[in-house]
Parts: sequence; structure tokens; C-alpha cells
Amino acid sequence: MARQTGIIKLKGTLGDISFYKSSDGHLARTKGGVDANRIANDPAFQRTRENGSEFGRAGKGGKVIRNAIRVLLQNAKDKRVVSRLTKALVAVTKTDTVNERGLRTIEDGDMNTLQGFEFNLNGKLATTLFAPYSTSLDRATGDVGVSLQPFAPSVRVAAPTGTTHFKVVAGASELDFANESSSFESTETAILPYNGTNTAQIDLDVALPANSVLPIMQVIGIEFYQEVNGQMYPLKNGAYNALSVAKVDTV
Repeated sequence: MARQTGIIKLKGTLGDISFYKSSDGHLARTKGGVDANRIANDPAFQRTRENGSEFGRAGKGGKVIRNAIRVLLQNAKDKRVVSRLTKALVAVTKTDTVNERGLRTIEDGDMNTLQGFEFNLNGKLATTLFAPYSTSLDRATGDVGVSLQPFAPSVRVAAPTGTTHFKVVAGASELDFANESSSFESTETAILPYNGTNTAQIDLDVALPANSVLPIMQVIGIEFYQEVNGQMYPLKNGAYNALSVAKVDTV
């Protein structure tokens, strides 16, 4: 892979060289690789097919998660969240001790390894919110919650420069990877002043389907605002908003 540095940037294929644009800029690379038909049928590529199957399953699982929490994710994500989440789910798949290689699944792996996953590396919750929080889940009723004891925002929140206000957001999703579907509910605090005065206790509760037997993921995040002439504006278009996996529960 090489970077295009000329004034004119190319896209497409010229001979054996492909020109394209990515998040890293305008790049070029030579065509190559093994014939697709051989990979699909040659016994020598059995491991490759198994890896590809599990990678594809992880990619679809990542899409299920992203679609589920889309309401919150659109305000707190980085440009590499898709690939990072897929990589994390491939690792989950490899912890599956039930199915044989090539057939391993996310739901049969150790999904607890996703706890703490950051959806925005530009604004990590782990280095932003220092107020401890607790999670709760009642599968019988479907009630899911996140609670924070009173805290002083200017002490417990490492806000980016220019912040005047913030809010805490939370959500929970029931994830059906087999059918590539989900249910999701979210809630949030009011927009709160960023100062040294303690907040009230924060309880953010949502309700998912009762008696679920599917994996449930809870997320928590924080969004920053700047007040200008009485109006609240997302600080730097939400570039430093944080969203993280607070808890994963499997049956």
C-alpha cells in the first residue's frame, strides 16, 4: 500500500494497480491474492474459510449492535468504530467452547469481554467520567438501570475545554445475533450545568421485553454542550462525547 502524493488523485484501476481513497487519504496498491474459487474449494484453504466465516459472523454481529444503539452511537463514535467492534467480536467468537472452529458464534462466546468497550476513542468514558456507577437488570420484568450517586461535575468529569453543560445518557439492548435483530430503549438526564455543585442522584431506567433469554447489553455515555446566548450547542459537534459498554448479561 502506497500513498498518492501528486496533485491529481486517482481512483480506479490502472493495469495491476488500484487507486482508492480511504480514511487515511488517497492510496494505491497492487492487485494480487489467491483466486477466489480456489479459496472456496481447495482443502488447503480450509482454515482460511473457517476464519472468513467467523469474521463475517463478527461483522454482522457488529452491525446488529451498532443498529441497536444507533440513537446514542450517532452522537459518540470515531471513524474506526466499525473495524474496532468487529475485531472485538472476533475475539469473543474465539472464546466459544461449544461450537467447532468455523461455526463459533458471538452468543456462545464470553461476551463479558466487551464490557468497557469504547465507541469513541476521541472521548473515552474511562478517562472522562470518574463518578462511580452501578448497573441493574431484572430479566423477569425486563427492567434495566444505571445509577450514579451525587457528584460534583467539575471534580468527577474531565470535560473538554469550552464545556458549560453536560448530560448523562444510558440505554440497553436485547441482541438477537442469529436473526440479526434487536430491541433497544434509551434515556437521559436533563442538560446539567458543569460546575462544582453536586448533582442529585441519577437513576436512568429503561424496560426491555420481559423474560428475555437473549444477550442484553447496557451502555452509558456523556455528552457535552456549550451555552451561547441562552442556547445549548453540542460542543465541537460531539467530537468528545463518550459512550461505553457498561454491562453485558447472558443467560
